[in-house]
Amino acid sequence: MLNIANSKLKEVLFAVLPIIFLVLLLNFTIVPMDSIYITRFLIGALSVIVGLTIFLLGIDLGITPLGNYTGKSLAKTNKLWIVLTSGVILGFFISIAEPGLLVLANQVESVTSGQIAGTRILIVVSLGLALLLALGFLRIFYNIPLFKILVALYLTIFILALFASREFLAIAFDASGSTTGILAVPFILSLSVGISKLKKDTKASEKDSFGLIAIASTGAIISVLILEIVSNSEPLSAGIETEVIETQTILQPFIEMTPTYILESFIAILPVLMILLILQKLVFKLKKKEFRKLLTGFLYSFIGLLIFLVGVNAGFMDVGTAIGNDLALLDNKVYILIIGFILGVATILAEPAVHVLTQQIEDVTSGYVKRPAVLVSLSAGVGGAVLLSVIRILVPSIQLWHYLLPGYLISLGLMFFTPKLFVGIAFDAGGVATGPMTATFILAFIQGAAGAFEGADVIIDGFGMIAMAAMMPIITLQMLGVIFSIRSKRKGDVETDE
Repeated sequence: MLNIANSKLKEVLFAVLPIIFLVLLLNFTIVPMDSIYITRFLIGALSVIVGLTIFLLGIDLGITPLGNYTGKSLAKTNKLWIVLTSGVILGFFISIAEPGLLVLANQVESVTSGQIAGTRILIVVSLGLALLLALGFLRIFYNIPLFKILVALYLTIFILALFASREFLAIAFDASGSTTGILAVPFILSLSVGISKLKKDTKASEKDSFGLIAIASTGAIISVLILEIVSNSEPLSAGIETEVIETQTILQPFIEMTPTYILESFIAILPVLMILLILQKLVFKLKKKEFRKLLTGFLYSFIGLLIFLVGVNAGFMDVGTAIGNDLALLDNKVYILIIGFILGVATILAEPAVHVLTQQIEDVTSGYVKRPAVLVSLSAGVGGAVLLSVIRILVPSIQLWHYLLPGYLISLGLMFFTPKLFVGIAFDAGGVATGPMTATFILAFIQGAAGAFEGADVIIDGFGMIAMAAMMPIITLQMLGVIFSIRSKRKGDVETDE
């Protein structure tokens, strides 16, 4: 266990330290801040490091094994309806416990002053993900080409978007990126083992290993857009100031927020724990030692989630908001453009899941597509996404759909020229790109800039960045796939779809 903890700590340090370095550099150069904010930020950053490390350890010990055991048990039933029903139930509760989605839901509730309740976002998004997860299972079972499913889903999204307000459009696409994070992704992939073993043919297609996350994440978009149409909600208005509000002591916000997030963390983990207890009694019947290991993992997940949420909300995100606010007020807007791009690149290069994805691509292509090439395309995509989000704030006439519509049309068009393996990899990369740092610090940075810049709207322009960070890697990785295909044909090394 100690080796696993050390490994997780290294992953988290690699993800958080670049942000800490950039904040301190900015503090001592162009955006100096009060020492109380920097101190809170450092305490919050330490809490994020400790919390994420413990949470990821809990996932490895408890959550992922639960998915593996469930997948194996479902395969033994040999009944598709049981697999689909179980996938929907498990997918729903796993999504509710996703840290990135919890942070986004809290931000939506805060920025709208409670007009959109965070619990409402959690439930609607999780339901959408769960239902589309079942569709993803059906695709694998019946060997339906991924590009056909994605074209149909995004056509549905485009139609629903015609009836959506600018506010809900941004929140819907942001929810899609936030819900496929460090908890949901490994659990969904472990569940997919069960459905793959139910397939009637014995052809093990590597293409089926990718695309499930892409399909599930569209459920978040569709569900939030349907929510607005059904609820016929009034126009939203911002209800909070984006400036950091000074409190009496450094530790006061940490102390005040702890009881709230104890309850929130407990509610998030409890349903999944109940599922484990029920399945252990009825299906798993694990030995006491193995069962205690899973329970220990759930305890770690609860403690880690609590520390992470307190650290993020009490000190970490406030400085992101302050930096975005101060940079937007500078006369020279070049600074905020450059810093935005650097933040995007630093975040994606530091994201642990990115290195898993790049290694997977290199392995699948037998080393033909090198990891540096994938990293460059990913970092350019996410850096560009944050840069474009800043430009949208500085130029109020640019709306989110001006980016998303052509972006996804390009993404869908590239599917017909890209090797099919790369289609699934590219769309799944959107979920990988929107990790815990994107959903916290950079989201706060963008909202701070939107709150400070005259003519921008915190709700409309403050959201949408996660959507962009999820979309851009789809384009850049598919373009990499096209290059890979062209080079392969020239050299005659492999068939296009291999």
